[in-house]
Amino acid sequence: TEDEKKKLTEFIKEQALKPVLLLNTHCHVDHIFGNQFIKNTYNIEYWAHTGDKPILENAGSFGAVYGFNVETPPSIDKPINDGDTIQFGNSTLLAIHVPGHSPGSIVFYNEAQNFMIVGDVLFRGSIGRSDLPGGDHETLINGIRNKLFSKPENTIVYPGHGPETSIEYEKEYNPFFN
Repeated sequence: TEDEKKKLTEFIKEQALKPVLLLNTHCHVDHIFGNQFIKNTYNIEYWAHTGDKPILENAGSFGAVYGFNVETPPSIDKPINDGDTIQFGNSTLLAIHVPGHSPGSIVFYNEAQNFMIVGDVLFRGSIGRSDLPGGDHETLINGIRNKLFSKPENTIVYPGHGPETSIEYEKEYNPFFN
């Protein structure tokens, strides 16, 4: 909404932030609403995994199913692939492809600062949906087990919705892995 756009730009200005890149963990409608606005407002590139290109291209149709009016999202300027690194000042994010919630789901892992941004791949005590187009439950479970649970147990996990968690907590308490 216009109110949300205003709040976001005010926050960025108040915090003296300078957006330099637009990244998506995946391209489901609830994660791309403001992409066109951000890209245009800050004149920045948009990076995402091309596995989600069909979802991105059909965002308007997907949104309509849920009663959302979705502004046409921008095209991906640069594809993100498994193993790519993204540099932000002194910080480095490693892209880890973990499909299953969507074909192009990417986790951004910062080894030095010991955190990961997982989008809708993993939640505190749960996992992302796999019943949406392009989803696959077994692929998601295997990706989490093999690619995320191999990271240090004290790694902080920031999901796309809900509270933060840790690899240790999820290995011990997540019912999908016990």
